[in-house]
Amino acid sequence: MSKSTVKYPKIKSDNKQRYSVVFYSNEKRYRISNGSKINSNLYPNSHPINERYEIAKLLCAEVYKHLLSGLGVNEPKKVLYRTDKEYLFRALNNKLKGDCSHKYKSMLQWTYNGFVKYIENDKISSNNVNNYLNQYTKGSSYNSLRRHLNALINEAKSLGMDSNPMKDIKAKKSKAKLHKPYREVSIVLDDIRKYNDNLYLCSLITYGCLLRPHREIRELTWSDFNSDLTQINLSGDRNKSGRNRIVPIPKYVSELLTKGEPNHNIFTNTTTPPNKDYFKTLWSRYKKTSNCLEDNQTLYSFRHTGAIKVFNNTKDITKLQKAMGHASINVSLTYLRGLEVTELEVSDMPTL
Repeated sequence: MSKSTVKYPKIKSDNKQRYSVVFYSNEKRYRISNGSKINSNLYPNSHPINERYEIAKLLCAEVYKHLLSGLGVNEPKKVLYRTDKEYLFRALNNKLKGDCSHKYKSMLQWTYNGFVKYIENDKISSNNVNNYLNQYTKGSSYNSLRRHLNALINEAKSLGMDSNPMKDIKAKKSKAKLHKPYREVSIVLDDIRKYNDNLYLCSLITYGCLLRPHREIRELTWSDFNSDLTQINLSGDRNKSGRNRIVPIPKYVSELLTKGEPNHNIFTNTTTPPNKDYFKTLWSRYKKTSNCLEDNQTLYSFRHTGAIKVFNNTKDITKLQKAMGHASINVSLTYLRGLEVTELEVSDMPTL
């Protein structure tokens, strides 16, 4: 490749602020997220979010220098495994090494452990897949397992497995269960306050700050709050959207807070947060004692109720999107349609 034909690479990012470099070499398009293919030790996405773009720019420059020198791209040699079962095992290992949430990796491992029992003669067939999935009669469970198994099968195919046992396996239709909003939210909150202080504070922050209870709120430390307790700051690796979030705190929440040591959890007052099932267990116990709840009302219903309040107050879907931490405006629109608040499409929104 002559110097005159070498174009400077471009930097791309996804909605989780993970960066990659796009370029062409020998008329082939490449998209790399680290420097392994050009013998570089730059890994932008291993750095904190606010540093990734600068590291990606350095990687971009190194790719350009590499191409100008006339060197090609190191293509990893595909290792041929003997059986589909071995491809699936390698696919799982690759996924577990990736930049995914702990919950997602646990689900992949659980799916793999269950599915391998259905593989006969080390060859994966559509019958194996059907026999595994059909043990789940609920559409939501079936579709969740199908989705995770498909991720493993696709990874196995990328490693060289030549069959596609998922090809004709369709998703099941399932009725979405809504987190029903509260009509009298203050009555429910007062009832929870009598039951448990931590569950009350979690419910109040879920409703008033629109954070998700089971990780974002459960893991809050005092360093996540500003000095006058009017704002919560969450980095991208601490919330589902992967974006940095700044959330205002209503007065009815801040007046309950007394700031402690920066690295202490707000519920335990130690450096250790409550266990991951803490609020789930509390809610299950509270639900058995309460006469205030209706069917399909959950801890998440406080977030849904808060979303409706924000939209009704502002009539601004963009503000709602940012407040909820949604990756796109379409998610927020679907959210409101699902709650039967309004029937909106992107085309209905204001244009310039």
